[in-house]
Amino acid sequence: MPSGNVGNRGIGTVLFNMIKHEGYLRPMRGMGTVIIGAGPAHALYFASYEHLKQKISHQTPLNMTVSSGVAGCVSTIIHDAIMTPTDVVKQRLQMSNSPYNGILNCVSSIWRTEGLGAFYRSYMVQLFMNAPFQVVHFMTYEYCQNFLNPDRIYNPLYHMISGGVAGGLAAAITTPLDVCKTLLNTQTTNVRVEGLFRAVTTVYTLGGPGGFFRGMVARVLYQMPSTAISWTTYEFFKFVLMKKSNISDDRPPPPPPPINSSLINEKITKTTSVRCDLPVASRSRIYSHYTVRDDGSKGQQF
Repeated sequence: MPSGNVGNRGIGTVLFNMIKHEGYLRPMRGMGTVIIGAGPAHALYFASYEHLKQKISHQTPLNMTVSSGVAGCVSTIIHDAIMTPTDVVKQRLQMSNSPYNGILNCVSSIWRTEGLGAFYRSYMVQLFMNAPFQVVHFMTYEYCQNFLNPDRIYNPLYHMISGGVAGGLAAAITTPLDVCKTLLNTQTTNVRVEGLFRAVTTVYTLGGPGGFFRGMVARVLYQMPSTAISWTTYEFFKFVLMKKSNISDDRPPPPPPPINSSLINEKITKTTSVRCDLPVASRSRIYSHYTVRDDGSKGQQF
């Protein structure tokens, strides 16, 4: 199993030795890969989540908490299609004594020696892991919001607490699957493990039951601030955009255009007018008179 030489040493010991032997920047390796992939992945992720959550809650009898879990699970498929290759490159760079010099070197080396499939070797495992992660994550977040912030007003502190609790709990529960995924991702050319079942048996053979929870504390400590920041940022931009939308909706309608008096006079002139000729009269009788319209035709004679 990769990184088996770490043994049962704690986080502090591993971090100290890493910095001592490989420099202060060693723990930051792979961060650039995450930055490149996280932007588009999270944009699609939250957009699809918000859309699906509203659709499911309005068109099905499910409550908002359950709808959030289902929407988060479906959105994971889109998110992981982008983040799985990113995760592979990040973990290859973070391996102990990694042979890669940087992101481009790592990508080209994997493509050349292992092919495109190496970037998606753990995709199904990733989905299998992230689906329960996101169900727990979103349902816990909605539950915490209902408890801390029932009016659902914008409150950064409540969003941060809810996001941190949701991410930490989901990370702890799904640690065994994350161990199996890491095993599949960090294999090099001598591939010995294929598929989730083989990964599970390999982890159990090499580490026993405790092997499935190796790194759980580090995973929880990573996910808690990550999800707290993610939710706080998301709720902030959601609040700003909704506020702008409400301002634009509440604007009074534009005033009517000014009245053009010349246009009114012109219309009055063009309307049907009545012209009466004075009757031709004699001492004994009035001969006749008629009305003449403005088009020249005669009206009724008297």
